Amino acid sequence: MSMREYLSDRLGVIVLQAVFAAAAAGFLGMTGTGSGMILLLVIFWLLAFLCVMVTGYIKCRARLRELENIMDGLDEKYLFAECISRGGSIYERRLLELFRKAGRAMIGAVSDARAAQQEYREYVESWVHEIKTPIAAAGLICHHADPVTRRKLSAELAQIESHVERALFYARAESPEKDFMIRRIRLSEMVEEAVERHRALLIRSGIRVDIQGTACISTGDIGESMESVVYTDDKWAVFILGQLLQNGARYRREESVGSAGENAPVIELSAKLPESTPANQPGKMPETGLPSGQRANAPVIELQAKQLGKQVQLVVRDNGIGIPAHELPRVFDRGFTGSNGRARGGSTGIGLYLCRRLADCLEIGLQIASKEGEGTVVTLTFPAENPGKR
Repeated sequence: MSMREYLSDRLGVIVLQAVFAAAAAGFLGMTGTGSGMILLLVIFWLLAFLCVMVTGYIKCRARLRELENIMDGLDEKYLFAECISRGGSIYERRLLELFRKAGRAMIGAVSDARAAQQEYREYVESWVHEIKTPIAAAGLICHHADPVTRRKLSAELAQIESHVERALFYARAESPEKDFMIRRIRLSEMVEEAVERHRALLIRSGIRVDIQGTACISTGDIGESMESVVYTDDKWAVFILGQLLQNGARYRREESVGSAGENAPVIELSAKLPESTPANQPGKMPETGLPSGQRANAPVIELQAKQLGKQVQLVVRDNGIGIPAHELPRVFDRGFTGSNGRARGGSTGIGLYLCRRLADCLEIGLQIASKEGEGTVVTLTFPAENPGKR
């Protein structure tokens, strides 16, 4: 608080004191008091008033700084009123007491809301585990149906299971530290598990998976880098990969479904770190860009691996319908479905949002690039083990 602000706040008192001093000087003059004595009294009054104002300003500024330091030192700002020391004046003490009452009421409301949220989260987790049993039972019953009915019911059950899994991870994303465990795991193991989990969906969508490696920078061995060891929670990472595979299958080109030629859908997964990408810049997009030419038309999910330093990039690439450029900055927002989601239906706007939340928790770089009508590239950057330490 500046002196000008303080004086502006005390403007009424200053004006009142000036009027009182003028009236007193006039009264003394009317009673025959000499002008010299009146001048001395006015000067004495001005000095006394100035001392009072300066002292009040210093105390007020010190008190405000104390309160600001208390606020800055608090992680939970709503506890501010409880941490303030006893005020000097009666007015300040009464005001602080009112603040404390309001703060306690708010703390109670926040505690109730957190408790209700925790109960709901636990209920969702319990429901997810319970619903898995009838889903599994329904899957077993499907095996006794005719082939056409079995395929249709299996597809619907797989979709239900996917939604259930998404609900579980959404509930756990609020407190990820309770469930994730970072460990060493080979990149190929996570990729193979994600593809296996969504094998039926990829087959129904007419998408072929081709897993292959590229030359490792340090050794030159083909396929070696796909065996790179990364540090992450494999369960959460497999879920992220699964969401990307589902999106690649959902937003494929409709005219290419079921074909095996040049127009068949493509999802390409490659794991690499370009030579031009510094190790301290996770998530930089690869220079290869979007699929083009024959690679864009080949029905392939391709996994390539290249390691440099202590990072590995896993690139998920498809040749689907792509994302409009003006929608690209919003694809990770919760509930955003975009024009493609509205046109095709069934989109919740939660999948990529969860991918972003979980990737941030695992410190995995996550970037996306897309061109409408050509396809989409999603890049995951994992902390990895130095090749020389294997």
